[in-house]
Amino acid sequence: MNVRFTVNGRTHQIDVEPRTSLADALRDRLGLTGTTLGCEHGVCGSCTVLVDGTAIRSCLTLAVQAEGADVRTVEGLADGDEPHPLQEAFAAEHALQCGFCTPGFLMLLAGALAEEPELDLDERRLDAVLASNLCRCTGYAGIRRAAARAAESLRANGG
Repeated sequence: MNVRFTVNGRTHQIDVEPRTSLADALRDRLGLTGTTLGCEHGVCGSCTVLVDGTAIRSCLTLAVQAEGADVRTVEGLADGDEPHPLQEAFAAEHALQCGFCTPGFLMLLAGALAEEPELDLDERRLDAVLASNLCRCTGYAGIRRAAARAAESLRANGG
């Protein structure tokens, strides 16, 4: 099947089998390997990308379901050479260790903070959002701090 979608601002048209996941299409067909595959059952969240602004599990989404959509991966998070406030906050707050889950957390939080700019002001709500992705290294304290730091930065800079 022929699928056309925009990924990180660039339009792509690729031929995929109907059963090809969006994660596999991004990684294998477009070379965007920042989207990591962990469990491939939608549980770990490491494959999280934004589709039309909504965080989704790309391992559970078929590439054909993204037809006409705007897809954003971790490779498209920065603004050119300027890191996204989430990327800066993750580095500053030591919110990563092995880094495997990091792309999924960055994209989850990019979507969540765009939808709820004051997410960090409600610790329970922030914890609920973060609980949807798994990290086996950090214990989440640094990730929480990074989310709050990025939220403050985004609010201060208008978005």
